[in-house]
Amino acid sequence: MKKKRRYLTATMPDGYVKTIGPTTDTFTHYWRIVAELENGKTEVFWGHTRSLAEARRKRAPAAEAARSRGWTHFTFEIAELTETPA
Repeated sequence: MKKKRRYLTATMPDGYVKTIGPTTDTFTHYWRIVAELENGKTEVFWGHTRSLAEARRKRAPAAEAARSRGWTHFTFEIAELTETPA
């Protein structure tokens, strides 16, 4: 049986919208790290997971990355993915 391809969309608290797809995977959450560097620049890291618990587990490595990479500040956010029409 062929899996249905679908698009998944996350809306972050600041209004940023991320669409993933087409995919047949069962992703449920999108996570994003916005890191502020010592030189004033910003880096963004993101990914998607198959559960909220899996997304929450990304926070600890983010804190470690902040220490090892010298980020002055970082924001870690999670948003639920919703299916959207193609």
